[in-house]
Amino acid sequence: MENKIRLEVVTPHGPVVSEDVDELTATGSEGEFGVLAGHANLVTTLQIGILQTKKGANVEYFFINSGYAEVISDRVIILADSAERAEDINLERAMEAKKRAEERLKQENIDFARASASLQRATTRILIASRK
Repeated sequence: MENKIRLEVVTPHGPVVSEDVDELTATGSEGEFGVLAGHANLVTTLQIGILQTKKGANVEYFFINSGYAEVISDRVIILADSAERAEDINLERAMEAKKRAEERLKQENIDFARASASLQRATTRILIASRK
């Protein structure tokens, strides 16, 4: 399949996506990066963020909860702690999680990194769900 990239997203709970796409954009630890067919080989860590894929005029969004990405000229493998398609995100639950994380961050003697990550996950899910 010329000019296509095979995308595999796998979590400890199993595969989330396995399909051919025209291009993708992900949130790496050094910033956002895009991949087209023929991309140079790359291995990077991923932050909590958005994975965007394009197939023709169709754009799809996924929530990625940290992990690793390996890019080979015609394949991208993402190993993520967790991942969700936009349509699988429960917006109400994400908004409740955001509220809880914000409240936690106002308290003293908390695990700031953990509470911050919870807020970032909830905020990212809300952003993705709003793009459905």
